[in-house]
Amino acid sequence: MSDWERAYCETNGIRLHYTRTGGNKPPLILLHGLMTNGLCWSHIARVLETDYDVIMPDARGHGLSGKPGHGYQYEDHASDIIGFISALQLPAPVLLGHSMGGMTAAVVASRIPAALCSVILADPTFLSPAVQQEVYESDVAAQHQKILGQSLEELIAAARIRHPKRSPEITETYANARLQTSMAAFDVLRPPNPDYRELIRRIDIPTLLLFGDKGVVQVDMAEELQQLNPRLQAGLIRDAGHSLHMDQPEEFIMMMKTFLNTGNCCG
Repeated sequence: MSDWERAYCETNGIRLHYTRTGGNKPPLILLHGLMTNGLCWSHIARVLETDYDVIMPDARGHGLSGKPGHGYQYEDHASDIIGFISALQLPAPVLLGHSMGGMTAAVVASRIPAALCSVILADPTFLSPAVQQEVYESDVAAQHQKILGQSLEELIAAARIRHPKRSPEITETYANARLQTSMAAFDVLRPPNPDYRELIRRIDIPTLLLFGDKGVVQVDMAEELQQLNPRLQAGLIRDAGHSLHMDQPEEFIMMMKTFLNTGNCCG
């Protein structure tokens, strides 16, 4: 990781921090979820950097990016990434997003499909209106407020108990990312989310939907979305929850590579 580029990009009125593996290779942008940051993709980027220029931005309100007091709806996040692609002059990147980043990627792909090569959605926040309201009214933000009062060491110790199989590096990376997440970032949970069915209908590039058997997206939803868009492929990862790229990283990467190696990467 020491030779990866770390830089800032001015886009959509905000300063986004990003990490980039570099090289004259097809660009692949990885968008993280709520309460994480770009570096949380490091274990995936190490595997992919041989073949791709992997670019990992920190979303607004996260990591080392700007943390304004407002502007956290999905359209705002999408506008950040659209400006980011333009500012870095990235030629037809592949866009991959997880959770919040997955919904953001879907919005971006629906708005500028011609500027992308393909899009991969990893258990995106495709929630019903009732579940959106339930999440918004939950104590997730209040719990984060308490966590911001803890030390990094306390967070790491607690994470080791919850996720004993994760490496010390990953545990520390995620703990750091949690402490770098602003309270304002939780406004992304405020309903309504974009209509994910309409987004999928409008995406006119190859699309891969990856989901676990214990995550947000279920088999029936995946089948419905495939009916709405014949360019959408779906892949179920067994024994994986919402954090499927952490639960089954080898299977996750294999499915990604299979998709990209069958003509869905423009590089």
